[in-house]
Amino acid sequence: MSDPLAPGPGAGHLVAEPAVIEARGLVKRFGDLTAVDGVDFAVAPGEAFGFLGPNGAGKSSTMRMIGAVSPVTAGHLRVLGRDPATEGDVIRARLGVVPQEDTLDTELTVEENLLIYGRYFDLPRAVIRERTDELLAFVQLTDRRRSRVEPLSGGMKRRLTIARSLINQPELLLLDEPTTGLDPQARHLVWDRLYRLKQRGVTLVVTTHYMDEAEQLCDRLVVMDQARIVAEGSPRELIAAHVSREVLELRFSPDEQQEAVARLDGLAKRVEPLPDRVLVYTDDADRAAAEVTERGLLPTSVVVRRATLEDVFLRLTGRSLVE
Repeated sequence: MSDPLAPGPGAGHLVAEPAVIEARGLVKRFGDLTAVDGVDFAVAPGEAFGFLGPNGAGKSSTMRMIGAVSPVTAGHLRVLGRDPATEGDVIRARLGVVPQEDTLDTELTVEENLLIYGRYFDLPRAVIRERTDELLAFVQLTDRRRSRVEPLSGGMKRRLTIARSLINQPELLLLDEPTTGLDPQARHLVWDRLYRLKQRGVTLVVTTHYMDEAEQLCDRLVVMDQARIVAEGSPRELIAAHVSREVLELRFSPDEQQEAVARLDGLAKRVEPLPDRVLVYTDDADRAAAEVTERGLLPTSVVVRRATLEDVFLRLTGRSLVE
């Protein structure tokens, strides 16, 4: 029996193979609005690649161009070696797409959603049924196969959407905010299924607002802000390049914080006061905490933690809310 989860022909090659996605000077405009402004990136076969950025940064517009459902305004884009402008049908046949909002038919059963979706790819019924059995087992929904979709939990619906996206054995899987709204247990199960797909050679492209998700899933990622790419690298490389190894979080009473910030001057390369705490970016947070005491400061709480991708994200894109 063939493995219905295995990617189609051409997937799972070494990084030396041609890029699965290649973009140079990629631009997307909607009238006077430039949603994507001259971005360059490439995604290697078998890689998990992420797009991070605040709302309106251009992530979803980029994903829609990759998915061959939104035309490129300017620049060069190749997906699976093909031009989305002229070979969109061929590209879409080799893609799997997990949209931000579930688009399942809620009046049908779990099994029927997969069976009907498989027909869009002109797959034989016997093949669709074989893959449906395997995919439901893969996303742990076998016991729900005859349940209607409407009453399922959010996590179950998300797993079914992922299963549906795999019915055509895609070489490239596009995931737009794959775990938004899920509880921690459901998120971790989805992460596990995506990690297993990557092990099988499927190339993953992910947009997410969750920094821990990006660290868990992505080999490499870009940070987008105001339609441009402002940083690129692995999570570890981005942390090393843009923040310190550790962060010391200090809390002071409201009437003491301003004076405390002044007395922390020179403690580390970067000290960031926030309304409720002060962040000290350092490669030795324990030593910095000891020096805080030596300077006669008595914070109400002291937390030592490793720097995360969220620190990088906020450093590059700012803490102001973007509407």
